[in-house]
Amino acid sequence: MSAADDSQPRGARLVLLILLVAQIMATMDNSIVAVATKTIQDDLNTSGAVLQLILSGYTLMFAVLVVTGARLGGDVGHRRLFMIGLTGFTVSSLLCGIAPTAGTLVAARLLQGAFGAMMVPQVLSVIQVVFTGTARARAIGLYSMVLALGVAAGQIAGGVIVSADLLGSGWRAAFLVNVPIGLALLAAAPRYLPGHTPTGRFRPDILGIVLLATSMGAVVAPLVFGREQGWPAWALGSVAAGTVGLVLFVLYELRLAARGGQPVLEIEALRPRGVKSGLLACCILNFAFAGVLFPLTLHVQNGLGYTPLQAGLMFIPYPVGFAAVSLTWTRLPKQLHRPLPVAGLLVFAAALAALAVVVAGGWPIPVVSALLLVAGAGMAAGFSTLVEQTAAAVGPRYAAALSALVSTGTLLASVVSVVVVGGVYLATAENDPSRSALGLSRSLWIDAGLLTLGFLLAYRTWRLSTRTRATQTGPDSPTETDDAETAAAGDTTAADRRAVTGAVAGGRGGPDRDGSA
Repeated sequence: MSAADDSQPRGARLVLLILLVAQIMATMDNSIVAVATKTIQDDLNTSGAVLQLILSGYTLMFAVLVVTGARLGGDVGHRRLFMIGLTGFTVSSLLCGIAPTAGTLVAARLLQGAFGAMMVPQVLSVIQVVFTGTARARAIGLYSMVLALGVAAGQIAGGVIVSADLLGSGWRAAFLVNVPIGLALLAAAPRYLPGHTPTGRFRPDILGIVLLATSMGAVVAPLVFGREQGWPAWALGSVAAGTVGLVLFVLYELRLAARGGQPVLEIEALRPRGVKSGLLACCILNFAFAGVLFPLTLHVQNGLGYTPLQAGLMFIPYPVGFAAVSLTWTRLPKQLHRPLPVAGLLVFAAALAALAVVVAGGWPIPVVSALLLVAGAGMAAGFSTLVEQTAAAVGPRYAAALSALVSTGTLLASVVSVVVVGGVYLATAENDPSRSALGLSRSLWIDAGLLTLGFLLAYRTWRLSTRTRATQTGPDSPTETDDAETAAAGDTTAADRRAVTGAVAGGRGGPDRDGSA
């Protein structure tokens, strides 16, 4: 066992379990609710616009606030923000489950998104702080697996929950299922999640928070709601204004950091070699994933006549392939870890191209299942390893910034994919189910084509990281260890990590940044 493995505290597995259960609860939520939308509409007699708010209000609020949530976690304590977010997410899930009207349900869903944006970024940040070396790679592999499995598992769980109609609860059980899970996590998290010691006075970047929130809202809102309204002029203008706002936000954050301020997003996290290309490749992978899931789900229900539960079961080979690679890639020889994303994106693209050819001529279930299995394995080989490599490059100092960038980038990629790839499918088959196979095939070709760009970005990440290693003292250099990454990152010291290790091993959270337990 490596030194990096030996350094892990005894309670680290419980920390990881708490984090991943919270992550999968948040990840599954939207896909569970998506399956329940028809029964929600029938029960509450909602219009299409209100139903869209119920489904997408969570995504909108999450996108607007996730960067702020990540930064606040780094400033006032990851455990503290995780607990606040988890408490709010659990309470708002209860409010959703007992909502008497559609308006109340919309408000509760917005609260869910806001508190989810506080909770979710802390997951990757705490993984960065607690785990080192090979153990961190394994933890990030599990984290990546949960991100992918959660969406597919949510579809299956949603179908089961709604069909079961537990105690006559119908769609309400789709939200109430979060309550006992949240309560169990709230009981365990204070004991096992590590806290921080204060590093200085917290000065919130109010202007940056407001500029980012309004810009993200201006971009995401029309992407979520624009298609239903036929892409009116306000939607296109809003996207353009939001894009300009994001550029101004980046410029302001750079100036604030240069003056010694505390920007809400530390752009410096993008400076290490390979980080920008690695994150872009991750976004492309999530674009392709959403670009498979959305049109495939519509095709098997509208084109083939499957029930929502059958549609979810049809997708199972994909997360199985993803899980198989996520759980095993760290066992490969270390010299294969860095080029693995390149191979993964190539395999993913090839599987989707083959699937595009197959579905255009029919639906042979064994062949489709095999190609979905290979596609999931290819995505895992790309996504899990790229997240781990970017985490190693930025170090623990920028854990909050990396978490914000991964969460925001992958979310935006998924939203844009549903608009672009989903739009291609709907334009082809929305009014003619007989053209559903053609619409799916066209969608898959778009995904496969974009993955070739991701392949080039992954290759660039590999080459840049190889050059960086070549400038060090050799393959046995301390740069391969987490202590060296920490030293390069700056603020996180060996003493900080020993404090976290002691707190986790002792089965207690330790103090938050303000020194409180």
